[in-house]
Amino acid sequence: MPENVNGEVEVWDAVVVGAGPAGAAAALALAQAGRSVLMVERGPFPGSKNVYGGVIYARVLDEVLPQWWLEAPVQRWVTRRSTMIMTGHQAVTVDIRAQNWGEAPYNGMTAYRPDFDAWLAGKAVEAGAELITSTVATGLIRDDRGRVIGVHTDRPDGDLRARVVIACDGVNSFLAKEAGLLPAADSAHHTLGVKEVWSLPPEVIEERYALGPREGLDIEMLGCTRGIPGGGFLYTGHDTIALGVVVSVEGLAKAKVRPEELIADLRTHPAIAPALRGAELKEYAAHLIPEGGYRAMPKLATDGLLIAGDAAGMCLAAGLWLEGVNFAIGSGLAAGAAVSQAVWSNDFSAKGLASYRTSMEKSFVLADHKRMQDAPKFVLSERLHAQYTGLICDMAERIFTVTNPEPKPRMTALLRRTVKDHGVRWRDLAKDAALGGRIFR
Repeated sequence: MPENVNGEVEVWDAVVVGAGPAGAAAALALAQAGRSVLMVERGPFPGSKNVYGGVIYARVLDEVLPQWWLEAPVQRWVTRRSTMIMTGHQAVTVDIRAQNWGEAPYNGMTAYRPDFDAWLAGKAVEAGAELITSTVATGLIRDDRGRVIGVHTDRPDGDLRARVVIACDGVNSFLAKEAGLLPAADSAHHTLGVKEVWSLPPEVIEERYALGPREGLDIEMLGCTRGIPGGGFLYTGHDTIALGVVVSVEGLAKAKVRPEELIADLRTHPAIAPALRGAELKEYAAHLIPEGGYRAMPKLATDGLLIAGDAAGMCLAAGLWLEGVNFAIGSGLAAGAAVSQAVWSNDFSAKGLASYRTSMEKSFVLADHKRMQDAPKFVLSERLHAQYTGLICDMAERIFTVTNPEPKPRMTALLRRTVKDHGVRWRDLAKDAALGGRIFR
């Protein structure tokens, strides 16, 4: 419970704004350390405002919630991952199956975020955190020296005081902006994710995608967005298929295309349409995603305030990997540990909270982002989407086209012809190959 200062004002060790994965993880770490912590959630329950359901890599929970997989609200365990390069009528797919991914302690899972967020926040409450819902944090409270000491809310009783505020209020965080940590929104560092959720019986999903019970599929796609930088995805729930695209905000505006048109293209693509036959549309949703990467990350701490999860741009979009929830959880756990240490040392200044970034630099959270810091430039490049996807598909089609009675053409001749047909300059190809090599080495 929070301390009562001078018999008047209760002060929490931490107030966490947002009860998504980052906020719940921060609250869990603090509660397990015996600190007083309050989660403030604007929705009626954690996850109620989140439209994203997808693939979650939750092994980051192993130490704080041993055998979490026995309780987590799993739809399916991902045992099959595919990367699909597409044009409007072609698809080249690299398909990976791994039996080990479907065995404890597992790899990735598909889950509905309202279920997962509520479950994780519930674990924090079980550990001793408190939660108030249907409450909006409307601003920061500062002392006479400018240090953050709490948040204003829209509740009748108003203010919540804390030694540290942890802002986990999502992309374009209002609190991080007010604190001067997050600059004005930059569309170049954001993408728009849109998806449709289609209902099918579990046995039909398993038959069409060659899956066993509780086995799942995750497909990441390039070349399905009319040349707009971005990509597509498909993943299987228990009795649903989620299909969608993630596209550059600037590219979408420049192309003057509505995102639902891109999903319609994808839904009717010959590589996708057969598996959706007879499905019933259940949901359409959209979500803004921070994809600026390491170079676009804001300062993570100031006196009395930390930011974590999407508020800090903790989404890894690196082509082969599109991950966010695991980074949100990792940053939340690190934030909670940093605040717990600051309580022990009684130093809530930016210096006293510096262990937050230090611990993340040593973990996968910032280590992966730093290593992949050039990935946004590569993954969202116009040449990749406007030229290279078609080049790859045409090259593959020509390789496997039987030309009898003519002999098979030489690979080098096919490559030269395909590169020429797509207007690709060899120097650009070499430069982009070198960039990709540096990123994924």
